[in-house]
Amino acid sequence: MVRKILVVDDEQKILDMVTKFLLTEGYQVLQALEGQKAMDIVMQEKPDLVLLDWMLPGQSGLDICREIRSTTTIPIIMVTARVDESEKILGLEMGADDYITKPFSLRELAARIRSVLRRYAVQSEKIEQKEGQSHILKRGRLAIDIEKFEATLDGKSLQLTATEFKILQTLAQRPGIVYSRLQLMNIVMGEAYVNYERSIDTHVSNLRKKIGDSPGNPQYILTVFGIGYKFVALTS
Repeated sequence: MVRKILVVDDEQKILDMVTKFLLTEGYQVLQALEGQKAMDIVMQEKPDLVLLDWMLPGQSGLDICREIRSTTTIPIIMVTARVDESEKILGLEMGADDYITKPFSLRELAARIRSVLRRYAVQSEKIEQKEGQSHILKRGRLAIDIEKFEATLDGKSLQLTATEFKILQTLAQRPGIVYSRLQLMNIVMGEAYVNYERSIDTHVSNLRKKIGDSPGNPQYILTVFGIGYKFVALTS
């Protein structure tokens, strides 16, 4: 199956260069010069991956990343000229799966695309192996559909980012097991991001709000101080 990649950049020259290269790598390529066009393509074409420039006219790439994450789990690689670590972490916390810094080599770009797509494929395969015939986890009032990448609370759909869903899935699959921040970061984002383990706290905080969990009296995700988190709800 040919993978579709959406390339979003406000410079036509860069769009054309990256598009030409990705075509030689065997991908189908879609283009967008600005955010609204990118969102239209995401909703209509359902690309397999989005290569998203940080600096765009109107809405920033970060805004588009957040908007994509509110509606879909499509992998996102941010392209940025920013070298400040805090800004890179911000991109990851907004839902990006990886980032690449300008100027970059096309070989590095291809490697990162393969890595992100492979990570998603491996994650799906692991889920299938663990869950066997059942692809829905039921934990109290929560239902987590592994196959559809969807979660509901009392039957109402939760708008989770890909990272939030992976954290919820990981914890819910093994209630009572304590995961360190480092373990969660490695499982959710991969070894390349273990130095950003504290960003897990932000993702968990956002996840708790969406599932109605109070940090002071949690029904689902319990903080194990000095270590990390565990899932405490009983299987229904």
